Amino acid sequence: MTLTNRILVAMVGGILLGSLINLLLHSTGISDTFRMLIDEYLVSGLFELVGRVFVASLKLLVVPLVLVSLICGSSSLGDSARMGPIAVKTLGFYLATTAIAVSTALVFAVLVGPGTHVSLQSDASFQASVPPPLIDVLVDIFPSNPVKAMADGKMLQIIVFALLFGYAISHAGEPGRRIAAFFRDMEAVVMKMVGILMALAPYGVFALLAKLFATMGIGAILDLAVYFFTVLAVLLFHGLVVYSLLLRVFAGLSPAMMISKIRSVWAFAFSTASSGATLPVMLRTVERRLGVDNSVAGFTIPLGATINMDGTAIMQGVATVFIAQVYGIDLSLTAFITVILTATLASIGTAAVPGVGLITLALVLEQAGLPVEGIALIIGVDRLLDMVRTAVNVTGDATVSVIVGKSENHFDERVFLDPNADVNPDLDEEERPASAA
Repeated sequence: MTLTNRILVAMVGGILLGSLINLLLHSTGISDTFRMLIDEYLVSGLFELVGRVFVASLKLLVVPLVLVSLICGSSSLGDSARMGPIAVKTLGFYLATTAIAVSTALVFAVLVGPGTHVSLQSDASFQASVPPPLIDVLVDIFPSNPVKAMADGKMLQIIVFALLFGYAISHAGEPGRRIAAFFRDMEAVVMKMVGILMALAPYGVFALLAKLFATMGIGAILDLAVYFFTVLAVLLFHGLVVYSLLLRVFAGLSPAMMISKIRSVWAFAFSTASSGATLPVMLRTVERRLGVDNSVAGFTIPLGATINMDGTAIMQGVATVFIAQVYGIDLSLTAFITVILTATLASIGTAAVPGVGLITLALVLEQAGLPVEGIALIIGVDRLLDMVRTAVNVTGDATVSVIVGKSENHFDERVFLDPNADVNPDLDEEERPASAA
């Protein structure tokens, strides 16, 4: 079995086992002692341990991988005067797709009306975090201490520092070339670490999903079924239709080929619900399976994991209409435009961690004049939706990276069209079977 298939089997197995354990824990036919053993030693013990170690290992690689990839990419582009156009194209596509995502979500939600038949829960409460002023958000993009930025995992600051450092390397002559060679070697070592971790991914994915579904079960969906499936439908439409159209129109490439190659990334995104934790796997896949050159992928993928939150924007659009309908508030055209603009701009400052969409949703609701405490109505199913929207986010990152790489001639179409390219990333080239070479 290829790594992708092993991960998908582990994902399905984790969901099934977790759901079965959830039914068992809520069954009246087992003793309290047996229920406690399953809950404490299996779910909260083994699954919790393996899952948390797996996610921590993924996050371990994020900062060094982003740093060396961006430095390598920007140093190679520093003399070509193409860094500016690449940045403009990437940012433009990310913001445009986010605006399309939230607009589509609003249209779907208005047509379906997910909140029209939901009774208001009087005891619902949600304590929203106070969003920082816009000027602080902009100032916070630029690091005053790059070491502290790396320690705190502030991705935008790391991106800015890496771009400046790489640009300086490209203009530093012979010393710059020596430093650039060091970082290229460093990138190869970090990528090898990613390959080693991916070989262990099926176990981590299995543990994460088994723990989640054993804790939540699928019963949480039934209480908010219309809202849940509305968000899910828009996510699938955006992830499979909108991105496919963009890839076909702007790059002339087969969406089916790209989708087949990022299935393992979807499993990572689904199980971790974090674009940041998925970033190491995503970057390797885009470079070695989709054929995007490191000089482009090293910039587009880390930036996308930080600012491209189309899935989150979709949730915010549907949730805004849902909460307005539950509270009996009619949204004006101005409110809809405000939601689109706020959700699009808020995605830039959204951290790539699980559940952060609820925090930015509070900002969107405040701008639209809706009660923030309405967020409490959707918390029950948000964790499950968070997993799907993370998969949508990484699909957008891959799509934009391929489009920008193709437009800048930093793209190997032979790799993209090869279904066996890097199918077993845990093997070195000399260890790989001839059929997968």
